[in-house]
Amino acid sequence: MDVTIYHNPACGTSRNTLALIRHAGIEPKVIEYLKTPPDREELAGMIRDAGLSVREAIREKGTPYAELGLGDPSLSDDQLLTAMIEHPILINRPFVVTRLGTRLARPSEAVLDILPADAFKGPFVKEDGEAVLDGEGRRLA
Repeated sequence: MDVTIYHNPACGTSRNTLALIRHAGIEPKVIEYLKTPPDREELAGMIRDAGLSVREAIREKGTPYAELGLGDPSLSDDQLLTAMIEHPILINRPFVVTRLGTRLARPSEAVLDILPADAFKGPFVKEDGEAVLDGEGRRLA
């Protein structure tokens, strides 16, 4: 199965999502989006395909969101996308794209919705110790 993850290795949620994908026996295409950001059309497509608004796909924490005045409700989607392209740190992460769909994997277990359910054969525990899959690979929550 082809899987692409827009990854930030400094982000625990992104690391957990990548680990879940690999736990399914899938080696994804990993794009470190801060080094290689998606272009405008690709970003807009991922946001749309994930069923999000542009505003829902913006990261506030640890970004120049406030300094750029992006909380202004009068800003258009086009203006928000421009800010995200100019400052990729504003792109919330991780986005994961598979043939089964696209998700902003927050929380990381949201990626389970777009991976084959039968791919998981054992337990999975996040970095913080939270169990996500039981001993048979079934989702716990």
